[in-house]
Amino acid sequence: MQLKIILSAILSGLLLIAQAQVKIGIIGLDTSHAIAFTKFLNGEDKKEEFKEYTIVAAYPYGSKTIKSSYDRIPGYIEQVKELGVEITSSIAELLDKVDCVMLETNDGNLHLEQAYEVFKAGKIMFIDKPLGATLAQSIAIYQLAREHNVPIFSSSALRFVPQNQKLRNGEYGKILGADCYSPSTREISHPDFGWYGIHGVETLYTIMGTGCVEVNRMSSEGTDVVVGLWNDGRIGTFRGRRTGKSIYGGTAFTDKGAEPVGPYQGYEVLLTEILKFFKTRVAPVSEAETLEIFTFMEASNESKRQEGKIILMEDTYRKGLKEAKQLLQELK
Repeated sequence: MQLKIILSAILSGLLLIAQAQVKIGIIGLDTSHAIAFTKFLNGEDKKEEFKEYTIVAAYPYGSKTIKSSYDRIPGYIEQVKELGVEITSSIAELLDKVDCVMLETNDGNLHLEQAYEVFKAGKIMFIDKPLGATLAQSIAIYQLAREHNVPIFSSSALRFVPQNQKLRNGEYGKILGADCYSPSTREISHPDFGWYGIHGVETLYTIMGTGCVEVNRMSSEGTDVVVGLWNDGRIGTFRGRRTGKSIYGGTAFTDKGAEPVGPYQGYEVLLTEILKFFKTRVAPVSEAETLEIFTFMEASNESKRQEGKIILMEDTYRKGLKEAKQLLQELK
């Protein structure tokens, strides 16, 4: 009798462990993010706080037009297979095997279509940067997420650098303004900052918060500088760099002085927030802030087209919303 009780307790414990495992699927093996996340969660030196999460399946595609992305796919497939990840032939097959999704496809133009499949399956999802290649695509993705009651968020790892979170939380005083910078390499399939400059724009928003009302931009072949005016009179700038060493950072101005903005510190800070999101279903970055980031980038593009003219954020968002409605009609 006692042996039966012991065996029952052991079986119950094993069942609880099995139930506690959160199965994650990756869509898109054309970015280094997918490899980094898989190593953190499936590697032999896995941290204790990651124990209940495992990447079990991946659908590898993926950009079919961006050479720097699709050239990685065969090698990345082999790397994740060595870490115990099953490769699926479709997103639908992947969704049958997982609880949560990381949409990692490097090409933001594919995110709307791929995310729609996930929404219809009701799976919680993190969408890596950029949320969409354009403001309109990004608005459409959030609208679909609401329609299907699926929590999502998207972010650069720069947002969660500890120094930037301290600035965000007011530990150095009230933020009066910020100047931020990052690499800003271009990809012809994405509007300017949507490909890489988004890292620095998201850093700026991490420090400043929402509320930008107008934007203007000065550009040269190697550098872009965007100035945003916030509704409370604060000014924030983003410098996108295409020459020199790839660096991330900036300066935050507070009522107590000036503080450095945190540099890039790897993907683990982002992964920690993703896993917390999968458990709580509470997004650490709001829809409003993410869409304002895309509005800021698109307004800067319009300013560039108009040779540095000041562009209203409200007008830019209204245009994006109209385009998003058209995208959704075509998708459905």
